[in-house]
Amino acid sequence: MTTIDKRFNLPGKVTAVIGGSGYLCSTLAQAMQESGMRVVILDRTPPSKKGKRHASRGLLPYLACDITSKPDLVRCRQIILKRYGCIDVLLNGAGTNAPTPFFDITTEEFQQIIGVNLLGTLYSCQVFGEVMVKQRRGSIVNFASVSMGPPLSKAFVYSTAKAGVFNLTQNLAREWAPFSVRVNALRPGFFPTEWSLKHFIDEERKANILRHTPMRRFGRPEELIGAVLWLVSDAASFVTGSLVTVDGGFTAMTL
Repeated sequence: MTTIDKRFNLPGKVTAVIGGSGYLCSTLAQAMQESGMRVVILDRTPPSKKGKRHASRGLLPYLACDITSKPDLVRCRQIILKRYGCIDVLLNGAGTNAPTPFFDITTEEFQQIIGVNLLGTLYSCQVFGEVMVKQRRGSIVNFASVSMGPPLSKAFVYSTAKAGVFNLTQNLAREWAPFSVRVNALRPGFFPTEWSLKHFIDEERKANILRHTPMRRFGRPEELIGAVLWLVSDAASFVTGSLVTVDGGFTAMTL
C-alpha cells in the first residue's frame, strides 16, 4: 500500500522561504523542516529577532535578504545552490500593509507596499524560477490574499498588489508548465498579527470580519500547513495556476 509520505515525497526537497521570519511563514518553514525538507529562510530580520514565539522553535538556516533587490536575491540563490546543488520549492510569503486612507496614500508608501508584495514576488520568481526551469522541475507558492478581490477596505495598495500576485501566478503557471515547474497561489483569510490587531483591526472591524466569516473566528498559522505541504508535494503534480483559499468561509459568505 502506498503511504501518504510516498505520495507527498517531501523529504530532501530544497526550499527557500521568503519572509520566513514572519508570523505565518515561520510556522510554515518549521513544518517543512519537520516534514524532512531542507529549508532556508530569506528575510531582512533573523528569526531570533522576531520574538519568543519564533525563537523558541529552533533556528533554521537563515540568509539576510532584501527581496526588493534582485541582486540580493541572486546572491542568496547562489549560496543555496552552492550548499545544496538545487532548489525545488519557493514559498513567497513576505508582505507589508498599511491602513492609510486613500487620499493620504503617498508615492513612497505605494512603492513600498507594491515593492514588497508584488515586485518582490516577481523578482523571487525570476531568480529562483530560472533555476527551476533549467532543472525542469520545481514548485512555487505565492501568497495572495482574500483582499485580492473583492478588494478589502482600508487596504487599498495591498489589495492591488495581491491581485497582481495572482495574475503573475497564472501567467507563470502557463509559461512554465512545459518545464514541469508548477506555480500556485495561497489565499489566506484573516490571520492577524499583533501589529494588525493594533493598527488595522479595531473592535468594530473585528466584529464585522467575524460576522462575515462562517467559522466565526480568525485563522491560526498552523491551519495553513496542510495546504502548503500539499501544493509543494508530488501529490499536487497536476496542480498549477490554482488559487487555494484558507479563510474559514470568508469568501463564500453573502447575506
